[in-house]
Amino acid sequence: MDEPAQASDGQARRKPPLAPGLHIVATPIGNLRDITLRALDVLQAADLIACEDTRVFAKLASHYGIAVPTVAYSDATQDDAEPRLLRALAAGKRVALVSDAGMPLISDPGYRLVRAALAGGYFVTAAPGASALPMALALSGLPTDRFFFGGFLPGREGERRRAIAAAANVPATLVFFEAPHRLGPSLADLADLLGPRPAAIARELTKLFEEVRRGPLDELARHYAGQPDVKGEIVLVIGPPDRAAAPGPGALDEALRLAMAGASVKDAAAEVAARYGLQRREVYARALELKRGMTA
Repeated sequence: MDEPAQASDGQARRKPPLAPGLHIVATPIGNLRDITLRALDVLQAADLIACEDTRVFAKLASHYGIAVPTVAYSDATQDDAEPRLLRALAAGKRVALVSDAGMPLISDPGYRLVRAALAGGYFVTAAPGASALPMALALSGLPTDRFFFGGFLPGREGERRRAIAAAANVPATLVFFEAPHRLGPSLADLADLLGPRPAAIARELTKLFEEVRRGPLDELARHYAGQPDVKGEIVLVIGPPDRAAAPGPGALDEALRLAMAGASVKDAAAEVAARYGLQRREVYARALELKRGMTA
Protein backbone atom coordinates (compact mmCIF):
# COMPACT_ATOMS: atom_id res chain seq x y z
CA MET A 1 0.00 0.00 0.00
CA ASP A 2 1.16 3.56 -0.64
CA GLU A 3 2.03 5.59 2.41
CA PRO A 4 -0.59 8.20 3.38
CA ALA A 5 0.14 11.80 2.60
CA GLN A 6 0.25 12.66 6.31
CA ALA A 7 1.35 10.90 9.47
CA SER A 8 -1.10 10.38 12.35
CA ASP A 9 0.25 13.48 14.10
CA GLY A 10 -0.70 15.61 11.14
CA GLN A 11 2.87 16.11 9.94
CA ALA A 12 3.44 15.58 6.24
CA ARG A 13 5.56 12.53 5.48
CA ARG A 14 8.37 12.60 2.99
CA LYS A 15 7.49 10.84 -0.23
CA PRO A 16 9.47 7.65 -0.81
CA PRO A 17 12.12 8.08 -3.51
CA LEU A 18 11.13 7.02 -7.01
CA ALA A 19 12.76 3.72 -7.96
CA PRO A 20 14.89 3.54 -11.11
CA GLY A 21 13.05 1.90 -13.99
CA LEU A 22 10.12 2.42 -16.34
CA HIS A 23 6.99 3.99 -14.86
CA ILE A 24 3.83 3.81 -17.00
CA VAL A 25 1.70 6.80 -16.02
CA ALA A 26 -1.97 7.46 -16.83
CA THR A 27 -2.87 11.05 -17.66
CA PRO A 28 -6.32 12.72 -17.83
CA ILE A 29 -8.55 11.96 -20.82
CA GLY A 30 -9.88 15.51 -20.76
CA ASN A 31 -10.35 17.12 -17.38
CA LEU A 32 -6.90 18.00 -16.02
CA ARG A 33 -8.10 17.47 -12.44
CA ASP A 34 -8.47 13.73 -13.10
CA ILE A 35 -4.73 13.15 -12.70
CA THR A 36 -3.80 11.22 -9.55
CA LEU A 37 -1.52 12.47 -6.80
CA ARG A 38 0.75 9.49 -7.39
CA ALA A 39 0.99 10.29 -11.10
CA LEU A 40 2.13 13.83 -10.23
CA ASP A 41 4.71 12.45 -7.79
CA VAL A 42 6.12 10.15 -10.47
CA LEU A 43 6.19 12.76 -13.23
CA GLN A 44 7.85 15.37 -11.01
CA ALA A 45 10.52 12.91 -9.81
CA ALA A 46 11.29 11.31 -13.19
CA ASP A 47 14.59 11.94 -14.97
CA LEU A 48 13.02 11.62 -18.43
CA ILE A 49 9.45 11.49 -19.70
CA ALA A 50 8.54 9.67 -22.93
CA CYS A 51 5.48 11.34 -24.47
CA GLU A 52 3.31 10.38 -27.41
CA ASP A 53 3.38 14.07 -28.39
CA THR A 54 5.59 16.45 -26.40
CA ARG A 55 3.40 19.42 -27.33
CA VAL A 56 0.30 17.78 -25.86
CA PHE A 57 2.14 16.82 -22.67
CA ALA A 58 3.54 20.36 -22.37
CA LYS A 59 0.04 21.62 -21.52
CA LEU A 60 -0.26 19.20 -18.60
CA ALA A 61 3.31 19.87 -17.51
CA SER A 62 2.75 23.63 -17.52
CA HIS A 63 -0.47 23.29 -15.52
CA TYR A 64 1.22 21.25 -12.77
CA GLY A 65 4.71 22.74 -12.87
CA ILE A 66 6.46 19.63 -14.18
CA ALA A 67 9.92 20.58 -15.45
CA VAL A 68 11.44 17.29 -16.66
CA PRO A 69 13.13 16.62 -20.03
CA THR A 70 10.84 14.92 -22.54
CA VAL A 71 11.32 12.76 -25.63
CA ALA A 72 8.72 12.00 -28.29
CA TYR A 73 7.68 8.34 -28.27
CA SER A 74 5.00 7.54 -30.85
CA ASP A 75 4.45 4.99 -33.60
CA ALA A 76 6.42 7.29 -35.91
CA THR A 77 9.31 8.07 -33.54
CA GLN A 78 9.74 4.91 -31.45
CA ASP A 79 12.56 3.52 -33.61
CA ASP A 80 14.67 6.59 -32.79
CA ALA A 81 13.48 7.10 -29.21
CA GLU A 82 13.64 3.53 -27.91
CA PRO A 83 17.48 3.21 -27.84
CA ARG A 84 17.75 6.50 -25.91
CA LEU A 85 15.15 5.35 -23.38
CA LEU A 86 16.83 1.98 -22.92
CA ARG A 87 20.19 3.70 -22.39
CA ALA A 88 18.57 5.84 -19.69
CA LEU A 89 17.21 2.73 -18.00
CA ALA A 90 20.63 1.07 -18.22
CA ALA A 91 22.14 4.11 -16.51
CA GLY A 92 19.74 3.70 -13.59
CA LYS A 93 17.45 6.57 -14.59
CA ARG A 94 13.77 6.91 -13.77
CA VAL A 95 11.81 6.99 -17.03
CA ALA A 96 8.09 7.82 -17.18
CA LEU A 97 5.90 6.85 -20.15
CA VAL A 98 2.72 8.79 -20.93
CA SER A 99 0.32 8.92 -23.87
CA ASP A 100 -1.64 11.95 -25.04
CA ALA A 101 -4.58 10.93 -22.82
CA GLY A 102 -5.51 8.06 -20.56
CA MET A 103 -3.57 4.87 -19.88
CA PRO A 104 -0.59 4.21 -22.16
CA LEU A 105 -0.66 1.07 -24.32
CA ILE A 106 -4.49 1.04 -24.55
CA SER A 107 -4.64 1.62 -28.33
CA ASP A 108 -1.60 3.87 -27.77
CA PRO A 109 2.16 3.37 -28.18
CA GLY A 110 4.21 1.72 -25.45
CA TYR A 111 4.06 -2.04 -25.88
CA ARG A 112 7.44 -2.24 -27.59
CA LEU A 113 9.14 -0.18 -24.91
CA VAL A 114 7.62 -2.20 -22.07
CA ARG A 115 8.63 -5.45 -23.77
CA ALA A 116 12.19 -4.20 -24.29
CA ALA A 117 12.45 -2.96 -20.70
CA LEU A 118 11.27 -6.30 -19.34
CA ALA A 119 13.65 -8.17 -21.62
CA GLY A 120 16.48 -6.00 -20.28
CA GLY A 121 15.61 -6.89 -16.72
CA TYR A 122 14.61 -3.35 -15.75
CA PHE A 123 11.98 -2.53 -13.12
CA VAL A 124 8.57 -1.79 -14.71
CA THR A 125 5.52 -0.51 -12.85
CA ALA A 126 2.47 1.70 -13.47
CA ALA A 127 0.61 4.57 -11.84
CA PRO A 128 -2.97 3.84 -12.99
CA GLY A 129 -5.63 6.42 -13.61
CA ALA A 130 -8.15 7.75 -16.09
CA SER A 131 -9.17 5.68 -19.12
CA ALA A 132 -12.05 6.21 -21.55
CA LEU A 133 -12.65 2.45 -21.77
CA PRO A 134 -14.00 1.74 -18.24
CA MET A 135 -15.70 5.14 -18.06
CA ALA A 136 -17.70 4.52 -21.24
CA LEU A 137 -18.65 1.05 -19.99
CA ALA A 138 -19.82 2.46 -16.68
CA LEU A 139 -21.98 5.12 -18.36
CA SER A 140 -23.40 2.89 -21.09
CA GLY A 141 -26.07 1.14 -19.04
CA LEU A 142 -24.98 -2.15 -20.65
CA PRO A 143 -23.65 -5.32 -18.99
CA THR A 144 -20.14 -4.86 -17.60
CA ASP A 145 -19.44 -8.31 -16.16
CA ARG A 146 -17.81 -9.40 -19.45
CA PHE A 147 -16.58 -7.19 -22.25
CA PHE A 148 -14.45 -7.43 -25.38
CA PHE A 149 -12.28 -4.43 -26.32
CA GLY A 150 -11.51 -4.31 -30.03
CA GLY A 151 -9.51 -1.06 -30.15
CA PHE A 152 -10.14 1.10 -33.22
CA LEU A 153 -12.28 -0.38 -35.97
CA PRO A 154 -10.45 -0.54 -39.33
CA GLY A 155 -10.89 2.45 -41.59
CA ARG A 156 -11.52 0.49 -44.79
CA GLU A 157 -15.06 -0.77 -45.20
CA GLY A 158 -14.21 -4.38 -46.07
CA GLU A 159 -11.75 -4.77 -43.21
CA ARG A 160 -14.16 -3.07 -40.83
CA ARG A 161 -17.03 -5.37 -41.73
CA ARG A 162 -14.81 -8.42 -41.31
CA ALA A 163 -13.71 -7.18 -37.88
CA ILE A 164 -17.32 -6.62 -36.81
CA ALA A 165 -18.40 -10.02 -38.10
CA ALA A 166 -15.54 -11.70 -36.24
CA ALA A 167 -16.73 -10.11 -32.98
CA ALA A 168 -20.45 -10.62 -33.62
CA ASN A 169 -20.77 -13.82 -31.65
CA VAL A 170 -18.54 -12.88 -28.70
CA PRO A 171 -20.74 -13.43 -25.61
CA ALA A 172 -19.87 -10.09 -24.06
CA THR A 173 -20.41 -6.36 -24.37
CA LEU A 174 -18.33 -5.00 -27.26
CA VAL A 175 -16.24 -1.83 -26.94
CA PHE A 176 -14.51 -0.01 -29.79
CA PHE A 177 -12.79 3.33 -30.21
CA GLU A 178 -13.71 5.33 -33.31
CA ALA A 179 -12.62 8.48 -35.10
CA PRO A 180 -15.32 11.18 -35.54
CA HIS A 181 -15.20 11.19 -39.34
CA ARG A 182 -15.79 7.43 -39.46
CA LEU A 183 -18.59 7.26 -36.89
CA GLY A 184 -21.45 7.30 -39.42
CA PRO A 185 -20.11 4.55 -41.72
CA SER A 186 -19.06 2.41 -38.76
CA LEU A 187 -22.49 2.63 -37.13
CA ALA A 188 -24.12 1.73 -40.45
CA ASP A 189 -21.97 -1.40 -40.70
CA LEU A 190 -22.54 -2.28 -37.03
CA ALA A 191 -26.31 -1.97 -37.43
CA ASP A 192 -26.28 -4.05 -40.61
CA LEU A 193 -24.12 -6.82 -39.15
CA LEU A 194 -25.29 -6.89 -35.53
CA GLY A 195 -28.92 -5.83 -35.88
CA PRO A 196 -30.70 -3.52 -33.41
CA ARG A 197 -28.57 -4.35 -30.39
CA PRO A 198 -28.65 -1.82 -27.53
CA ALA A 199 -25.65 0.48 -27.69
CA ALA A 200 -24.16 3.71 -26.39
CA ILE A 201 -21.99 6.35 -28.03
CA ALA A 202 -19.76 8.10 -25.48
CA ARG A 203 -18.14 11.29 -26.71
CA GLU A 204 -15.86 13.94 -25.17
CA LEU A 205 -15.75 12.12 -21.82
CA THR A 206 -14.86 14.33 -18.80
CA LYS A 207 -14.86 17.40 -21.06
CA LEU A 208 -17.23 20.37 -21.25
CA PHE A 209 -19.42 18.85 -23.99
CA GLU A 210 -19.50 15.28 -22.64
CA GLU A 211 -22.29 13.29 -24.27
CA VAL A 212 -23.54 9.72 -23.95
CA ARG A 213 -26.30 8.78 -26.40
CA ARG A 214 -27.99 5.42 -25.87
CA GLY A 215 -30.34 3.42 -28.09
CA PRO A 216 -30.57 0.55 -30.59
CA LEU A 217 -27.76 0.49 -33.14
CA ASP A 218 -30.07 1.19 -36.07
CA GLU A 219 -31.46 4.31 -34.38
CA LEU A 220 -27.98 5.55 -33.49
CA ALA A 221 -26.85 4.92 -37.08
CA ARG A 222 -29.71 7.04 -38.42
CA HIS A 223 -29.02 9.81 -35.91
CA TYR A 224 -25.32 10.14 -36.66
CA ALA A 225 -25.80 9.73 -40.42
CA GLY A 226 -27.38 13.18 -40.23
CA GLN A 227 -24.47 14.61 -38.23
CA PRO A 228 -21.36 14.31 -40.38
CA ASP A 229 -19.50 17.00 -38.42
CA VAL A 230 -19.52 15.26 -35.04
CA LYS A 231 -16.34 15.98 -33.08
CA GLY A 232 -14.37 14.55 -30.18
CA GLU A 233 -12.93 11.27 -28.96
CA ILE A 234 -15.55 8.51 -29.31
CA VAL A 235 -16.15 5.16 -27.63
CA LEU A 236 -18.73 2.70 -29.00
CA VAL A 237 -20.30 0.32 -26.47
CA ILE A 238 -22.56 -2.44 -27.85
CA GLY A 239 -24.61 -4.95 -25.91
CA PRO A 240 -23.89 -8.69 -26.10
CA PRO A 241 -25.71 -10.90 -28.63
CA ASP A 242 -29.22 -12.08 -27.89
CA ARG A 243 -28.98 -15.85 -28.16
CA ALA A 244 -32.68 -16.06 -28.96
CA ALA A 245 -32.41 -13.72 -31.94
CA ALA A 246 -31.27 -14.81 -35.40
CA PRO A 247 -28.41 -12.83 -36.97
CA GLY A 248 -29.22 -10.18 -39.53
CA PRO A 249 -28.59 -11.00 -43.21
CA GLY A 250 -25.46 -8.87 -43.24
CA ALA A 251 -23.96 -10.69 -40.25
CA LEU A 252 -24.76 -14.11 -41.72
CA ASP A 253 -23.18 -13.27 -45.08
CA GLU A 254 -20.07 -11.80 -43.48
CA ALA A 255 -19.69 -14.84 -41.22
CA LEU A 256 -19.98 -17.14 -44.23
CA ARG A 257 -17.38 -15.17 -46.21
CA LEU A 258 -14.96 -15.37 -43.31
CA ALA A 259 -15.55 -19.09 -42.83
CA MET A 260 -15.21 -19.87 -46.56
CA ALA A 261 -11.85 -18.11 -46.66
CA GLY A 262 -10.35 -21.07 -44.83
CA ALA A 263 -12.75 -23.95 -45.42
CA SER A 264 -14.96 -25.61 -48.03
CA VAL A 265 -18.47 -24.30 -48.63
CA LYS A 266 -19.93 -27.33 -46.85
CA ASP A 267 -17.72 -27.02 -43.79
CA ALA A 268 -18.14 -23.24 -43.62
CA ALA A 269 -21.92 -23.57 -43.74
CA ALA A 270 -21.87 -26.21 -41.01
CA GLU A 271 -19.69 -24.02 -38.79
CA VAL A 272 -21.86 -20.92 -39.20
CA ALA A 273 -25.12 -22.86 -38.82
CA ALA A 274 -23.88 -24.36 -35.55
CA ARG A 275 -22.67 -20.99 -34.28
CA TYR A 276 -26.03 -19.29 -34.80
CA GLY A 277 -28.33 -22.27 -34.23
CA LEU A 278 -29.69 -22.17 -37.80
CA GLN A 279 -30.81 -24.87 -40.23
CA ARG A 280 -27.71 -26.19 -42.00
CA ARG A 281 -29.54 -26.65 -45.32
CA GLU A 282 -30.61 -22.99 -45.43
CA VAL A 283 -27.17 -21.72 -44.50
CA TYR A 284 -25.55 -24.01 -47.10
CA ALA A 285 -27.88 -22.66 -49.78
CA ARG A 286 -26.91 -19.11 -48.89
CA ALA A 287 -23.22 -20.05 -48.87
CA LEU A 288 -23.53 -21.42 -52.43
CA GLU A 289 -25.13 -18.16 -53.58
CA LEU A 290 -22.30 -16.16 -52.05
CA LYS A 291 -19.68 -18.45 -53.54
CA ARG A 292 -21.16 -18.06 -57.02
CA GLY A 293 -21.16 -14.29 -56.58
CA MET A 294 -17.53 -14.32 -55.44
CA THR A 295 -16.37 -16.32 -58.46
CA ALA A 296 -18.56 -14.62 -61.07
